[in-house]
Amino acid sequence: MKSPEKLHPLQQRQSLTPYFFLLPAAMLILVFNIFPLLMSFMISTMDMQISFSSARFVGIKNYIDALADRRFINSVGVTLKFTLLELPVQTVLGLFLSAMLTKNTTANKILRSIYFLPIICSATAIGIMWNMILHSNIGLITYWIRAAGSGRVNFLNTPGTALYIVLFVTVWRTFGISIIIMVASMQNVPADYYQAAEIDGAGKIRQFFFITLPSIMPAFWFLLMTRAIGSLQIFDIVYTLTGGGPNFTTETLVTYIYRRAVTMGGNMGYATAISEFLFVFIMFITFIQYRIMTKTEQ
Repeated sequence: MKSPEKLHPLQQRQSLTPYFFLLPAAMLILVFNIFPLLMSFMISTMDMQISFSSARFVGIKNYIDALADRRFINSVGVTLKFTLLELPVQTVLGLFLSAMLTKNTTANKILRSIYFLPIICSATAIGIMWNMILHSNIGLITYWIRAAGSGRVNFLNTPGTALYIVLFVTVWRTFGISIIIMVASMQNVPADYYQAAEIDGAGKIRQFFFITLPSIMPAFWFLLMTRAIGSLQIFDIVYTLTGGGPNFTTETLVTYIYRRAVTMGGNMGYATAISEFLFVFIMFITFIQYRIMTKTEQ
């Protein structure tokens, strides 16, 4: 039986070279992603303060307590409601404005820059700014409403309107990135497709639905996934705009996690257990979206 041919030492070193280039990235993923994820699962099974003192193993008690926690259930409902409202508004608005701004005219370039400006600003600063604009006593918009004779309006402390104000501010801040992604994708659609469609008598609306939309679906699904994850993790705008109120009607999962970890006794174990539920939600929704995207592309 013929023995396998041995590689020359130089060839052996060359075959190992790609792995040495991958090693730094693998170490970063291990240290900053995999290890913290495993540690979070461990912390979620413990009764631990924010100072990491007096840690005590409690098993799945934190998870059982969370399922019986009305505030946790409420925060899940608020987060899902916000996500289900934000995604269609974000995508429809982004598609509409992107279709209007695809051509590289001077006016369109200026408008793209204006729409993109909120993205480069801090979400915390934007939340504080809109809090001041909509404040019932010192807000500019509420002053105009009172000056028009409509009486005092309290947008941020009315349970029926507070979540929609958060939705408006979030979309106002983030739809600029949706426009940039979809405009770039639309500009990569070959012009021959549109010319052939015009010869066949297709109008602009039919061209949009039968040429533009199918061509930009990869970018559309990427945007949909990232916005879904961002909506489920919303915190800064909610915290600075409404603080989760009034009556917890805008308290999202991440806001509640922060309060349980920092301000409500500092129970890191319980807060981490809630964050594991959020991790599962995000994984599940991302998996469903990925399955739908794969079937759509096939």
